Amino acid sequence: MANKNVLVAGATGKTGRQVVRNLIERGYKPTALVRESSDTSVLPEGAELRQGDLTDLQSGCCSGMDAVVFAAGAGSDSSPEMTDKVDREGAQNLMDQARQEGVERFVMLSSIGADQENPQGEMAHYLKAKHAADEHLKQSGMNYAILRPVALTDEGRSAKVVLGSDVDASANASRADVAHVLAEAVETDTFVGKELNMQSTNQQLF
Repeated sequence: MANKNVLVAGATGKTGRQVVRNLIERGYKPTALVRESSDTSVLPEGAELRQGDLTDLQSGCCSGMDAVVFAAGAGSDSSPEMTDKVDREGAQNLMDQARQEGVERFVMLSSIGADQENPQGEMAHYLKAKHAADEHLKQSGMNYAILRPVALTDEGRSAKVVLGSDVDASANASRADVAHVLAEAVETDTFVGKELNMQSTNQQLF
């Protein structure tokens, strides 16, 4: 991607802050979409800030951006209502604004199982919200990439990641690997138009 301005939603989260760092290392100019109460001290030096709340997005939040990375989430202990507000409606509203502002690419951090229309089990509500967001993105007309990692860990980068149909749903994915792939999806055309499951391998790189 020739232009460099990337908005990161969820930038102060455990994965999002690593996405920001990856983008800076690649020469991009990441802008963190942050709430007034966000702890921005976790962000690396060089990140710009733009105030915005996914539960109540103001117009213009994607102004001047070439790409958007959605790495936000209501969190596993959130109510179903908050999950809907952030993971479904917040994501969809951000996509709509991105499209209106002429954003070229939208990279979505989704979840294993979000490809199912009617998921079952304790994660069903969350996965339905993610599914709705993913489907909205696919219909947006923007270049998109959807990454669906398995259970996240705080491990470092591994020597190799597995993408696609060979992923073991019971495996783990390190946030460091996820952030690396999300940044890669901004930078290259390899993942455009794709929905990919993802896992890390056991061999640690660093």
